[in-house]
Amino acid sequence: MTFLRKTLLSLGAAAVLSLFVFTAPASAAGAEEALAWVPADAVSVGVVRVDALRSSPLAARLFEETDDIAADGDAAKFLEETGLRPKQDVDLMVVAGLGGSGGRGIRHALLVFEGRFDPARLSAAMEARGASRKRTAHGEYLSIEGKGGHDHPGAVAFVSPRLLVAGSASAVTRALEDRAAGSSGFLRGEGLGRHLSRVPADASAWAIVDAVRAPIAGGRTRSEGPDDGDPAQVLVGAMKSVSLFVFHATARGDSVEISATGFSADAETRELLTDALKGVVAMWRLAVHEKSPELVPILRRFEIENDGEGVTVSGTLPSSFVRKMAERRQARK
Repeated sequence: MTFLRKTLLSLGAAAVLSLFVFTAPASAAGAEEALAWVPADAVSVGVVRVDALRSSPLAARLFEETDDIAADGDAAKFLEETGLRPKQDVDLMVVAGLGGSGGRGIRHALLVFEGRFDPARLSAAMEARGASRKRTAHGEYLSIEGKGGHDHPGAVAFVSPRLLVAGSASAVTRALEDRAAGSSGFLRGEGLGRHLSRVPADASAWAIVDAVRAPIAGGRTRSEGPDDGDPAQVLVGAMKSVSLFVFHATARGDSVEISATGFSADAETRELLTDALKGVVAMWRLAVHEKSPELVPILRRFEIENDGEGVTVSGTLPSSFVRKMAERRQARK
């Protein structure tokens, strides 16, 4: 059963990779069916429009993890038995991070996949490998036990031939319960859902993070000592006061436009973020001047803007750079 858990985690990792590696929504309208499963109290939520990225140079990197799965013995057999082709059959992925009781951070995850699935074949193949069918008052799912029974069990619910919901057992059972009640409230504007308007309608991938409940910066706070003028340390300190983080990537032909915004009600924090980002970009330009000179003009064209609500850094990654990143990663592997 280990490879089944690995398969789900790797598909989710593909979504996270596309959102975070590019330092890096489909609009809500383009993902309503999947987003309707996101809990209103989600700590983070992200969407990847795989269908919009298939022709992009991003696609190779997005599916590196699933390529590794296909090369694995039993995993390859599983894909053959089920007829599942992740690269062709998955059109959209939603990743929601869920908090634990009484604490900060992300404790559980809920993954929603839209595409073309064969529930009967997938269920049969999973049950043949040890998955057990669980029935609840609001629907059924397959339970995937952790190795040795020590890990928290994972779960997969085949909602329809178009929709698959996976994650921790608690996340999936809650999602089934919310949907049976009509809706989780996310699309009605509850929780992070009220920030959907901050995402461009044509974005290929996006994420919204509640930076209070899931801090995106660690390290020293401003009160713990001087930063010695180091822009990176100033940036880390300022990020501790960011309340919301929104970023998105949009494929334009062979290039990718990216944008990341940190929101804060504190004017001083926004000023610190602006100055620190300018300093960090300048440091990057100096650092890559000799080893990767092609990066210098790319970084020079990145823009940093403080609009009174938040600070945004945005720019475009040309196809040549994206391909080079993918090639370097593949070479390291």
